[in-house]
Amino acid sequence: MVQSQGPASLTIGRLAAEGGVGVETVRFYQRRSLLGTPTRDAGIRRYGAEDLRRLRFIRKAQAAGFTLEEIRELLDLDSGEDRSRARELAARRIEALDARIADLQRARESLKRLAAECGKGGQGPCPILASFEL
Repeated sequence: MVQSQGPASLTIGRLAAEGGVGVETVRFYQRRSLLGTPTRDAGIRRYGAEDLRRLRFIRKAQAAGFTLEEIRELLDLDSGEDRSRARELAARRIEALDARIADLQRARESLKRLAAECGKGGQGPCPILASFEL
């Protein structure tokens, strides 16, 4: 795992805060080998700009729907020139997102129909609640 380049000045708490995560998330990423663990300097681990860049990359990739394993591969590709593999991973993620969007749109339409039926009043159980019964 590549360590920080340049001066290491961030504590784990500061790294986590600047990366928008909790300290335990940083430790989790370290256990998963997505982030390196710097050596201690006077008893304190210090992180640098490269660590923060990686942490932000991980968070953005997660927000885009990539799995941690895919993120690991993207991080490995970051140091190389394998654009075709990065493009392939992105295309797969787009397909998965499109499928999820289609599922959500179907769920939305179904819920809209149920809400309209419920709004008509009438006798018997609410159509929304009835549709969720076991």
